[in-house]
Amino acid sequence: MSLFSELQKASSEEDVKDAYIKALHLKSYQKNLIDIQTKEVWFEAKVGCKVSTYAMFTQLCFYVAQALKEGEEIPPFLCVIDSVKAAIMETQTVYSLLNDKSVKIKWGKSASDVTQEALEVVSQYIGTHFVSFRIETQEKEFIDTVQKAIATGEIIRTQITPDNLKQVFDRWVEMIGREIRGIEPENYCLLFFADIMSDGTVSTHENLPAELLHRNNRPTFLLDGKLYELGNYDGYRKFWAIYNRPPEVEYRNYLLERRDSLIPTDERSFKGAYFTPLHVVEKAYELLNRTLGKNWQRDFIVWDMCCGVGNLETKHSNHRNIFMSTLDQADVDVMKAAKTCRAATRFQYDYLNDDITDDGKIDYTLTEKIPQSLRTAIAEAKAGKDAAGKPAKKILVLINPPYAEATNADNTAKGAGDAENKTGVAKTKFASVAMEKYGKASNELFTQFFARIVQEIPNVTIAMFSKLKYVNAPNFEEFRKNISIKYLDGFIVHSKSFDGLKGDFPIGFLIWKTFKEYTEFPSEISCEVLDKDAKPIGQKYFYNIPNDQYLNVWIKRPRANNQEVIPLSNAITPTPGKVRVSKWSDDGIAYMYAGVNDPQHAGQQTVLFSSPYGGGNGFYVTPENLWQAAVVFTVRRIIPHTWINDRDQFLQPNCELSDEFKSDCLVWMLFNGSNLTAGADNLVWDNREWSITNHFIPYTEDEVNAPDRFESDFMVRYIEKQPHLSGTDSPFSPEARAVLEEGKKLWRAYFSATDERAVRDKYKLNRSDAGWYQIRGALKSRSESGDFPPVSFTAFETAYRTLTEKLRPLVYKYSFLR
Repeated sequence: MSLFSELQKASSEEDVKDAYIKALHLKSYQKNLIDIQTKEVWFEAKVGCKVSTYAMFTQLCFYVAQALKEGEEIPPFLCVIDSVKAAIMETQTVYSLLNDKSVKIKWGKSASDVTQEALEVVSQYIGTHFVSFRIETQEKEFIDTVQKAIATGEIIRTQITPDNLKQVFDRWVEMIGREIRGIEPENYCLLFFADIMSDGTVSTHENLPAELLHRNNRPTFLLDGKLYELGNYDGYRKFWAIYNRPPEVEYRNYLLERRDSLIPTDERSFKGAYFTPLHVVEKAYELLNRTLGKNWQRDFIVWDMCCGVGNLETKHSNHRNIFMSTLDQADVDVMKAAKTCRAATRFQYDYLNDDITDDGKIDYTLTEKIPQSLRTAIAEAKAGKDAAGKPAKKILVLINPPYAEATNADNTAKGAGDAENKTGVAKTKFASVAMEKYGKASNELFTQFFARIVQEIPNVTIAMFSKLKYVNAPNFEEFRKNISIKYLDGFIVHSKSFDGLKGDFPIGFLIWKTFKEYTEFPSEISCEVLDKDAKPIGQKYFYNIPNDQYLNVWIKRPRANNQEVIPLSNAITPTPGKVRVSKWSDDGIAYMYAGVNDPQHAGQQTVLFSSPYGGGNGFYVTPENLWQAAVVFTVRRIIPHTWINDRDQFLQPNCELSDEFKSDCLVWMLFNGSNLTAGADNLVWDNREWSITNHFIPYTEDEVNAPDRFESDFMVRYIEKQPHLSGTDSPFSPEARAVLEEGKKLWRAYFSATDERAVRDKYKLNRSDAGWYQIRGALKSRSESGDFPPVSFTAFETAYRTLTEKLRPLVYKYSFLR
C-alpha cells in the first residue's frame, strides 16, 4: 500500500509517524519531544493538514535553537510531515538566523506553543529554502529526496531527463504555467522549454521561440515580442527547489525534439505531433535502403511536409537534399535552436490549406512559401527531365502525418447520438475542394495528405507512417478506386511504440510509387511485423476486397414494420434519450447489434438482444436468418482482438458451411456472455411499461424444472427441425452437446431456489423465461452472498472453452478472416 493510502487511514499522530517511518525505511530512530529523531533528520509530524509547513518548521527551529544553546548534536536536515504534505530543508539554512544576536525571537514556552512573532520571523527567513511535496502526487519524489539526503548529506534536486519530461512538464504547468498571466495553454510548452533550458540567467540555446528574462529579479517570459509575468512566484520557487536545471548536455537537444509529447492530445492528433521513435526510424531507413537502393539518400530529394521537430530526418546523411515543412513556426524555431538538420531547407507551411485554389488546383504563388528550389524539383519531376534534358532527380515524400479524423466512428457504441465532429479535419481547404471523389477518406487528415501529394507530384515515391485504414477498410473503397499507386514494401509496428497514441493497433510504414496513368490498387500487400521494440516477429497480409464481399452485408436484413417496441441499451435496460431504432420486424425473435466490420470493434459491438438496440447498427433476427446470425455472432466474437488483427475485415465464407459448424455456432452464441436475450416485465420507457420475451431458451420447462410456462418455446422447436449430423441422432457435435448439458445444470440450479428481492429487482426476475444473462448473474449473486450453496461454473467453462478451441481455426478455414 502506498504512503498516501496509509496516511488517509491515519487517525492519530502516531499513525502518521509510523507511516512515514515505514515508507522511508528509517531504522535507527527515536520518538521523543522531537516526533521522529535520527542522526540525519529531525521530523515534526501532524495528523491531518491544518498546520502550515511554516508553523511546523518553526517548531523544529525551536528545538534547533535549544540544541545550539546547550551544545547538543544537530542533524543536517529538518523535515515536516502530515497526512497530505511534506517538506525538507537543510538545517544550516537557519543557523545564521538563530545565531544572530541582534534578532531576539520570543519562542514561547514549548515547541507546540511557539508565538506568532516567532512564526513570522522564521517564515520570512525560510520561505525560499525548503522543498515541499504533495504526497498524493509527489510521493516518490519525496521519498527519493529524503533517502538521497540521508545517503549523501545534501538535498539532490531531480534531474530533468527524457524519462520524466512529461511528468516534469505537468508539474510545471500546475505550479508555474497556470500562474503566467495572459498565456494560452497551447503555448505552455514553449515557455516551459525557455525555463528549463536556462540556468536561471543564461539560456543553453539561442533563438528558442520563447525566452526567460528577469525584471526586478523576478522571472518573466518573452514570446512573440510580448512579455508574460507570473501572478504568484511561490510555485516558481517551489518548482525549482525540486528540479535541477538546465538538463544535462547529453539530453538537451533530445528534450527539445520531444516538444510533440507535451502538446495536448487533441491538438497532437490534428497537427500530427507524434514523435516517431528513433528505433522505428532506424527500421524505416533500413527498409528504404533495401527498397530504393543504398544510394537513395543521394539520389532522392526528400520532402517531409509534416516534419514536426524533424526527428524523422535526423538519420539522413545528406541534409542538403531535404526539405522540411511543418504547420507550426515554433517547430521550425525549435529545429533551428537545436541545430536539427542545419543544412536542410526548413520552413513553415500548412500543407492542407496553403496554395490551394478554389477549384482544387495547386498554385505556389498564393503564399510564396515553397522554396524555388523545391518548386523546380517538382516541376522537373513532373516533366521527367531537368532543364538540361537529363533525367529529373527523383522525389521521396517521407512523412508521419496526423491521424485525426472528422468523425468518431466509435460513437455508435455509445448509443443513438450523432457521430462527433472534430473541428478542422474535414474542413481543411484541400478536403473541401479536392477530395470529393475519395468518399469518406476525406474525413482523415493522413489521406488528405496522400491525395494532395499524388495530385501535386504524380510520379513520386511516398514512404508514410499511418494507420492501415486506407489499405482495407470499407469506408476507403472509393479512395482505393481513385488512387494510382504501386506497393513497393513495408512493415507494421505496434502503436505502443509511439508515445501518446492510445489503443492497440498497427502503424504501417508503407512505401508506394505513384503513376500518372491509372494503376489499380493492389489486391493484397505483405508487411513485416515489428513489435513495440521494432524487433521482427512475423509477416502480415492485408487485403483490398470489394465491400460487397464483407461479412456485414452477407445477411439480407429484414425490414422494420410499424410495431413499436422498447429500445434497449443492455439486456433489461431501456435506452435513455434519443433512439434510432424502436420498431420491430415481421417474424422477429431478436435483434443483433453488429457494428463496425473489424476485430477492433467486434468485441464490444456484437450483442444479441430481445428487443432492438436503441443505437441501431444491427439487424432483426428471424427464424429464416437465425443460422446466419449465429455464424456472424460467433465469427465476430470468437477471435480475440490483437494489435495485429485490429484492422482486418470480416469476410463472407469462401464455400458452403457444414451443418456441424452452423449448429456449433448456434450453441456458442446461446451461451456467450454477449447473448443478452431476456424475459422480463415492467420495463419502463417513454412513460410506459413494456415486456420482452426470450425466444432463446434451448430447454423445455420440464428439463430445467421451471415453475411456470415459458412464454416462447421457439428455440426448442427450432433445434428439433435441424438435420442430424452424419452418424448421430443429434444436430449437435459432442462439444456442443457438452455445453448444452452443462448449461442445463446451471438452468436447473437457478430454478432450485428463489433469489432475494434485491437480486430479483436487479435482474428483473419477474417471469420464468429468464435469459442466460439473468441466470448467470443471479447464480453468481447467490454464491457471493453466502446465503446459498455455491454454484460452480467450472465444468461449464471447460466445455465452452473446448467448443471455442474447436471453432477458432474454422474461422480461417472458411476465410471469414485471412
